[in-house]
Amino acid sequence: MKIPFNKPFVAGKELFYIAQAVTMGNLGGDGHFTRACCKLLEETLGINKVLLTPSCTAALEMAAMLCDLKPGDEVIMPSFTFVSTAQAVVREGATPVFIDVRNDTMNMDETLIESAITPQTKAIFVVHYAGVAAEMDAIMEIAARHNLLVVEDAAQGLNAFYRDRPLGSIGHLGCFSFHETKNYICGEGGALCINDDRFTERAEIIRDKGTNRQQFFRGATDKYRWVDKGSSYVPSEICSAFLLGQLESLTQISQKRQEIYETYDQQLQQIDTKNTLQKPIVPAYCTSNFHMYFVVCKSAADSDTLLACLRDHGIHAVFHYTPLHSSPMGLQLTPAPPQLPVTDVVSKQLLRLPMFYEITKAEQTSVCNAINEWLKNR
Repeated sequence: MKIPFNKPFVAGKELFYIAQAVTMGNLGGDGHFTRACCKLLEETLGINKVLLTPSCTAALEMAAMLCDLKPGDEVIMPSFTFVSTAQAVVREGATPVFIDVRNDTMNMDETLIESAITPQTKAIFVVHYAGVAAEMDAIMEIAARHNLLVVEDAAQGLNAFYRDRPLGSIGHLGCFSFHETKNYICGEGGALCINDDRFTERAEIIRDKGTNRQQFFRGATDKYRWVDKGSSYVPSEICSAFLLGQLESLTQISQKRQEIYETYDQQLQQIDTKNTLQKPIVPAYCTSNFHMYFVVCKSAADSDTLLACLRDHGIHAVFHYTPLHSSPMGLQLTPAPPQLPVTDVVSKQLLRLPMFYEITKAEQTSVCNAINEWLKNR
């Protein structure tokens, strides 16, 4: 493809920091660069404790363990999400309960949560789609009333805000991704945000293979032992070194992504007049981090022909999530899948446009010209 969907990038001192990490002689994890990333995120987001992980999947798995999920427990979440949101729950023997999304933000429909709660419900896993916040005040109020835990899957949400509060800092726990398709990257990486102090000590243990190793390093115990279940959830210092260069460029990257987003928005103005494609909607109470730019077609057939048109022009656009509730594994968990009409429509009709740090305005114009050509000929 002449214009790829995504391209990794260097924004600051990433390569210098990698060389420095090698020179410092600690590549295994929890060294200088891992600690620096955690401190920067804690200070920037106002979170008491941030733990870097090898992926957002790992952070979600840790969150599920911290929720103390057991067989028979239920967790409410959207079906329109990446498999990791549900997989973390299933690994603990619990059952995901899928609800529909809103047709404006593509986030879970908060008005459907209460009717999905049963005596077995233990938690709500919220997904912030495209760096636009779900309706967190309503969700947190429902959770408090029913004594439920809230985990924010903010894989796409770093440096986005809900009523001036950073995503990942509102629920009891939050999870970020630094995968190469995200705004801030290190190839593969993630972070667990701990907003409730009762989870901090156990999170450290789970992250370090179920041992109290961190307590040992602090001198709180004479030797570290196996004390809980856990896994190897510590990232390499190489990844953390690259990530620090990205996080130090947080404002620069955010401004660039906003420019890219606004360029698409301006060049696709006629979409509004033709009423053929829906553009992204950001509610007034949300501050987006401009993670993606997408269009929603009027039909699956339109989506297919637009995708083909873009590919004919050498442009790599992509669909997004296939619904979890009707996937093979979802049907194993719930043989009678719920009716989720918005999810079913969006999954077939939403198309993500190329959006990466180094995309040029000329490349964006090529994308928009192809879309406008399709609009004229449809």
